Amino acid sequence: MQKKLFIEFGLSSEVLKAIDRLGFEEASPIQSQAIPPLLEGKDVLGQSQTGSGKTLAFAIPGIEKVDVSLKAPQVLILCPTRELVVQVAEEVNKLIFFKKGIRELPIYGGQSYERQFRGLNEGAQIIIGTPGRILDHIERGSLKLEQIRMVVLDEADRMLDMGFLEDIKRILSQTPSERQMALFSATLPRPILQLVEKFTSDAMRIRIEAQTLTVPAIDQIYYEVNRRSKLEVLCRLIDMHDVKLGIIFCATKRMVDELIDHLIARGYSVDKLHGDISQKMRERVVAKFRKRGFEFLVATDVAARGLDVEDIDIVFNYDLPQDGEDYVHRIGRTGRAGRDGKAITFVEGREIYKLQDIMRFTKGHMRRERIPSLEEVEERRASLFFETLRQILEDGKYPRQDALIDRLLDQGHSPTDIASALISLLNPEDRNKISESSKREHSEVQEQNVGRGGSLSQSKGRSTATSHEEGMTRLSMNVGRAHRIRPGDIVGMIVGTAQLEPSQIGAIQLLPKNSLVDISTDQVSRVLKKMKGVRFKGHQVHFSKTTDS
Repeated sequence: MQKKLFIEFGLSSEVLKAIDRLGFEEASPIQSQAIPPLLEGKDVLGQSQTGSGKTLAFAIPGIEKVDVSLKAPQVLILCPTRELVVQVAEEVNKLIFFKKGIRELPIYGGQSYERQFRGLNEGAQIIIGTPGRILDHIERGSLKLEQIRMVVLDEADRMLDMGFLEDIKRILSQTPSERQMALFSATLPRPILQLVEKFTSDAMRIRIEAQTLTVPAIDQIYYEVNRRSKLEVLCRLIDMHDVKLGIIFCATKRMVDELIDHLIARGYSVDKLHGDISQKMRERVVAKFRKRGFEFLVATDVAARGLDVEDIDIVFNYDLPQDGEDYVHRIGRTGRAGRDGKAITFVEGREIYKLQDIMRFTKGHMRRERIPSLEEVEERRASLFFETLRQILEDGKYPRQDALIDRLLDQGHSPTDIASALISLLNPEDRNKISESSKREHSEVQEQNVGRGGSLSQSKGRSTATSHEEGMTRLSMNVGRAHRIRPGDIVGMIVGTAQLEPSQIGAIQLLPKNSLVDISTDQVSRVLKKMKGVRFKGHQVHFSKTTDS
């Protein structure tokens, strides 16, 4: 079905602001169908698999129905397990972030009664709990249901399987008859339908079909990573898998912006897509990605919908998607046309339950792997380099350099030393250890060109004062290789200081004493103004327009 944007539902500004803060722009199918009737006060029976995003489908209408001035339970959400109670409570807590005066309270067995008594006495309006503990509080008189406006049964069939049916009936019989009811269940056995018939009024029935993966060639892996370590683990995995083209999905626009700045600073070739990027810029970024103008696209779900790019090696779920359908869309970007693909997902803490829900929804299989150590990454990179070198030697399709090698041998260098020196030139970390005088000696031979986002290529031609790319203007910068500056440094400096998008920075040519940088023509005056007198790595940086000689 057609998905809707959250702004189409007529929600309060506080809830919309919270949804935007969470990074959600587009509602899932169950949300698109269930939120409007629930906001109108109708009873709803939703048949949807776990992992379909149904929590927001009932939480958003429930929050909107709360009277902030009334300090009493008004929304009751029943869940089968304590894990689901905590998960739902956390989602509700995020949604009421800007709603002053609303409080949620999780209630389940194994938790301190005192904390639950205190929360009820303080007037929590949204109660999320397991049937057994909720009924316990009702019988103790600590939970009163006279002001309940909405009751939600989440995963009703699981509660039925766990023997909660009679408890649920007793709870519902003590709620006001005019209250609204929402029931969500993956299956609809007869006792559930009888429950709906007895306790709802002309319930609107919504059915969302479960999706299954159509990309069986995809190797699905997950790593348990805390938020502070995500960037480091991402970089290790990129290096370890020798990725040529990939997509990194983030939950929010803000996370996309933050991550791309970090990746640029580390020298990766990247660009981004999210809802705040204009259509013209989006088309430009996608076109360049298709031409392999950069290695990684960092994007939100909405921005990447409809993105059709061949030969994607890997998809990273840097943040978990909202629901199983978005997960299917994400990983479906790789492994196309019968090719092998890989999808890697990061999870943190309780997110493991959400990941399990997504796996149940998609009927997919995912294995857990251990985060590789730095030593393992280096060993893997060495093995990849060895295989590449071995293949080149076996194919024999490389230009002969006999004369140069003979000269080196005549000067007393051993074949092993010559090969080791050449391999070191190809390894960035070893190359940094080469003396500055040695680098200057070779600087006129190897001029580096860098495309937008920091992608490297070699150029033996002469540098020119004008850009070869339409819409770009070439500027000169007064630092170069002799100042130990890298293409990623230049991109990061311009993005951070002049507030440009990476896609507005074109080719970068590093020369011994200066550099040539292509900038989007409409941003040239901004760069000249913002970058004036900026200090970077101990040097005062100056940009100026180049002129043809």
